[in-house]
Amino acid sequence: MQQPWWSLYLLAIFMLGLDSKLVGQAFQPEFAEPLTNLTVPIGRDATFKCLVYNLGGYRVGWVKADTKAIQAIHVHVITNNHRVGVSHNGQSIWNLHIRNVQEEDQGQYMCQINTDPMKSQMAYLQVVVPPDFVAEETSGDIMVPEGGTAKVSCRARGMPQPNIVWRREDGTDIVIRDAQGSKTRVATYDQEVLMLTKISRSDMGAYLCIASNGVPPSVSKRIQIKVHFHPVIQVPNQLVGAPVGTDVTLECYVESSPKSINYWVRDSNEMVISSSKYEVVNTVISSFESRMALTVRRLTSTDVGGYKCVAKNSLGEVDSIIRLYEIPGPTIKNTSPANRKEEYKYSTPIEGPDNQFGSADRSDDEDDREVAPEVSDKPTTTHKIDNATIKNRTINYPSSINEQKLSNKVRKIINKFEITEEFDSASSKFYFEKALVSIIAVSVTLINLLCNVIYVNSTIFNF
Repeated sequence: MQQPWWSLYLLAIFMLGLDSKLVGQAFQPEFAEPLTNLTVPIGRDATFKCLVYNLGGYRVGWVKADTKAIQAIHVHVITNNHRVGVSHNGQSIWNLHIRNVQEEDQGQYMCQINTDPMKSQMAYLQVVVPPDFVAEETSGDIMVPEGGTAKVSCRARGMPQPNIVWRREDGTDIVIRDAQGSKTRVATYDQEVLMLTKISRSDMGAYLCIASNGVPPSVSKRIQIKVHFHPVIQVPNQLVGAPVGTDVTLECYVESSPKSINYWVRDSNEMVISSSKYEVVNTVISSFESRMALTVRRLTSTDVGGYKCVAKNSLGEVDSIIRLYEIPGPTIKNTSPANRKEEYKYSTPIEGPDNQFGSADRSDDEDDREVAPEVSDKPTTTHKIDNATIKNRTINYPSSINEQKLSNKVRKIINKFEITEEFDSASSKFYFEKALVSIIAVSVTLINLLCNVIYVNSTIFNF
């Protein structure tokens, strides 16, 4: 049976309708990949990228999900925020740009396709902020009395919330004391508020408050903690001695806060200042320690006495006295040519085995030869001389010989006694023994001389 033509027509229409439905479903737009969350420091630029397949005649829109504010539709910016913009690359890549990101830009952002039903995907924009100190809640430099309590705080803001760490600028430990007085030493202290109880001068110094949250740069604040106390003086040597003519230095060590005025005063209340005679030097050792040094040049007897080092600040005054005295030093002899000649004249070398009296002295035999009368070979006429002449010759001739010998011997005795007086005290025993031997020898010589005089006189009288 032949089918009517209209049935074929209806079948064709049905088939065309079915194909168009399948074709429409096959070419629906889809997202190629999810949106990526962004973390952007404040002030930087952020860009969301939405990838779409088979967009066709559909459009892409951007919405800030948490506020439901439309940012853009297709290529048109809807929001009044001049920092927001859009761009695309063909029909597949659609971008949302946020320039100079601020904290209020943080939140959820949605990319939409206006299908029925609507298709969308979301991503989160996190705006991070580097740490910054809250000035009104952060301490400045403080000053407390020794034994008191120092409380300093450091507060910072940022995204995320910054962490606070304290440490000392010089690298030493922070001493934390509890109510019972026990001490805990730490290199760093992780709290916004740092409290130092029963503070001492060793706690004085600069403390650094460091705020960080992982977003560079970290920031730090320097807080100076000053501890006030009465001046204290330490003297290493309260008695100082030096030989005359030398330089001597007196020193005192001062601890004070606030910084003290340091000076020197003699026991006559005369202030000592730098001059050709004195050198005054003050050296800073630490924030509360200093060294006072006074150098006295070419010490004389008028320089000995008391020297007072004085330290004075707003909390009080303290002093300490150093006594300077003279100590025996090596004696400096006059070595002029004239003196050397005199020393040589009366010197008595003792180290030579053959030289007992020195090169300037002569033996007894030499003295006898010098005063001996000249003997003539001619016959003498002594028998013809009268008694007066013999008497005169008996008196005068021997006397000249005796006087000459006596003069030589006395001079030698004087020289030897002068020599013994110059002996050094360190070898007095040795020189005394030598002098005693010399005196004995001189005594024997004098006895011999006396015998010679008696012999000569007896001979002449017999003549």
